[in-house]
Amino acid sequence: MSQYAFDVSIEEFESKVLIAADTVPVVVDFWAPWCEPCKVLKPMLEKLAEEYKGRFLLAKVNSDENPELAQHFGVRSIPSVKVLFQGQLVDEFNGALPEGQIRQFLDRIALPAGPDDTDLRAEAAALVAEGKLDEALAKLVQASQANPKDQAVQLDAIDVLMQLGRNDEAGQLLSGEFSEQPERANALRARLALAAGAADTAALEAKLVANPGDHAARLELSRAYAAQSRFREAMEAALEVITRDRFFEEGAGRKAMLQLFEALGGSEQYDDLIREFRRKMSAALN
Repeated sequence: MSQYAFDVSIEEFESKVLIAADTVPVVVDFWAPWCEPCKVLKPMLEKLAEEYKGRFLLAKVNSDENPELAQHFGVRSIPSVKVLFQGQLVDEFNGALPEGQIRQFLDRIALPAGPDDTDLRAEAAALVAEGKLDEALAKLVQASQANPKDQAVQLDAIDVLMQLGRNDEAGQLLSGEFSEQPERANALRARLALAAGAADTAALEAKLVANPGDHAARLELSRAYAAQSRFREAMEAALEVITRDRFFEEGAGRKAMLQLFEALGGSEQYDDLIREFRRKMSAALN
């Protein structure tokens, strides 16, 4: 389901249309399944809603199923398009217009074009790679302002917040629903859970120098590294436990490694690291 175009009934009209229209123009398309011009206009509006990336929203109303809404807006023939913004009916047209005319209509009512959030995400990713996390976060805030409904941008920002150690803020943002990016959101939640396992890495390292066979301490060190976003070192520690004693505490080393894979999944910057240690773990277990 698109984040920019959606079906709406009379029961949902206030929450999906009227409230949304306070901040962004909502194009309401009244249509019906038997209407031939509707079959031309509706997919065209859906395509343009994706292209305009949140500069307007498209609410599709089946007028046969919602006659009260059609009557309220004075719809006498379909397709009929009404534009609501900030409590006002700001524009409208009837019939299936050519695409060029529809674009002209949308350009009049849509929000101004902001920076392309795709470009801003790419710039932010480059800054993360350079270790410039604060600058990356600023780029992602800018991208989110340009397209507030882009969940990928929101999750990028949460990832950077966690790398900055701002876990409380990240946790608050992750408490929301990410229906379009559920796997990545869950992975970040798993990383946040790992971050709660912070411990004194220096003390654990010293403990292992004195007793390299202390697998429990090595797994605790793995968790401590992960809490500091030192994920390669965390995986190396978990792998060492697998190599030394794959059966320790019913495969605790393997479980720790799988937890790390889950926590880093869905983030492209860790894909190579995950692939590398999947191969190493497979070799150690076989």
